[in-house]
Amino acid sequence: MKENNVKTFVLDTNVLLHSAQSIESFQDNDVVIPMAVVEELDKFKKNSDELGRNARAVIRKLDQLREAEPDKPGRLCSGVPLSAVSPTATGKLYVLTGPGPDSSRADSVFGDELDLGSPDNRILRVACGLQDEGRKVVFISKDINLRLKADALGLRVMDFERGKVNFSSLYSGFLARSVPNAVVERIYQGREDTKPWADQLEYNGFVMLSAEENPKKSVLMRKTPAGELQIVDRKDPVWNLLPRNKEQRMALDLLLDPEVKLVTLVGGAGTGKTLLALAAGLHCVLNAELYDRILVSRPIIPLGNDIGFLPGGKDAKLAGWMQPIFDNLDFLLGGESERNPKSSRRFSVESLQNSHKLELEALTYIRGRSIPRQFVIVDEAQNLTPHEVKTIISRCGDDTKMVLTGDPHQIDNPYLDASSNGLSYSVERMKGQPLFGHVTLAKSERGHLAALAASLL
Repeated sequence: MKENNVKTFVLDTNVLLHSAQSIESFQDNDVVIPMAVVEELDKFKKNSDELGRNARAVIRKLDQLREAEPDKPGRLCSGVPLSAVSPTATGKLYVLTGPGPDSSRADSVFGDELDLGSPDNRILRVACGLQDEGRKVVFISKDINLRLKADALGLRVMDFERGKVNFSSLYSGFLARSVPNAVVERIYQGREDTKPWADQLEYNGFVMLSAEENPKKSVLMRKTPAGELQIVDRKDPVWNLLPRNKEQRMALDLLLDPEVKLVTLVGGAGTGKTLLALAAGLHCVLNAELYDRILVSRPIIPLGNDIGFLPGGKDAKLAGWMQPIFDNLDFLLGGESERNPKSSRRFSVESLQNSHKLELEALTYIRGRSIPRQFVIVDEAQNLTPHEVKTIISRCGDDTKMVLTGDPHQIDNPYLDASSNGLSYSVERMKGQPLFGHVTLAKSERGHLAALAASLL
């Protein structure tokens, strides 16, 4: 029996698929991987996606632990020191096939009420057996239904918290305060000490000071990478696009600043995340010539049932997934005037692609690339894991700007939620860095019906 201060964490398959580093996350406690989990990892190891890569990484770590002391065979079932893969860990890792002989529930519950043909039930059987032996068992799973079953069996259950953030208190990048009218006037005149406000902000954070006597009279400022407050007063349209609210003004200010290398835009449907990013990209590439091209990418995850394989080469396959990008580009390039009929707008998008000023890329092919002097937009980034976002951002070469956009309330990846996705994780981890800026867009500007649906449905 283990000492009272040592816990035994039993890991579900989805924890290992979510993070290959999960084995190393429990330090001075023991980690148990049921044999059913190893069998499930074997099914994923041939996949070319993130799940397959994590499965292979976990299998290699298990083999590394097994070979740490080759003169002692059969050590996985009796416990292997985790220090072989994590030098600060003092616990052990076990791979177990089932409950021990002291388990009182092995025959009474499993096999009668719970079908042992299910891998989930075989995983729970191992956890219950360890608890019956007197261990302080904690069952870790990202599967809500499996956590409910484990709780009903008397097990302590937890979600895997590494890489998670508190989405309800996610960094917004913005403060709003009321001040006397005289303060607002002195700021515009350059006679007010703004350091107290700057001290309250992260780098590239915004503050809006509204006059108490007249709330419509206000000043919007951003803390620059140099640590000073700068008034945000852009009035010129960006690629024929004027911001419609203060959040869009803040977003454009960050998107057009070449000193801010990474920008994250979080907001619901119709708030203008993708449209603003594309407008800024067109301006920076075609007008200001700060970058060589715009690179746009999206995770290939369907909403609802998949339509199956698509014909054609890479560009033809991507066309359907990139249609939201084409819609926004059509609007920006064509406008709504009679001299720009819809037929000419599509030609403008194609001309950008033919001149290599616009490139569409699947995230599948971005690993291993180096991307210099490009304005990179990753749309629907809420469907990426923290590791995938790290992989993408680490592709940036010299003078590249990256923009991540997404809505954490609309996640199609079954292994992620609003708190564990790569977009939310990046916002919390990167805040405070001079190269990073973030804006949470709140108001839908797509149309009255879209705004009503976003708020009520």
